[in-house]
Amino acid sequence: MDIWNILEYAAWALSALFGTLMLINLIRIDTTFDNELLTSSREGEIEVTAERHQI
Repeated sequence: MDIWNILEYAAWALSALFGTLMLINLIRIDTTFDNELLTSSREGEIEVTAERHQI
């Protein structure tokens, strides 16, 4: 096995790791925030909702 095969396997492993992390993040965000909030066009609405500052 030469260096290129090792690099190829490492690239596939990193690809699988990043795909798994993206899937975990998708599930976490989907269960944390409401769909209407995620698709809103108001900037900072998520931060305002999370912080709940009262003026």
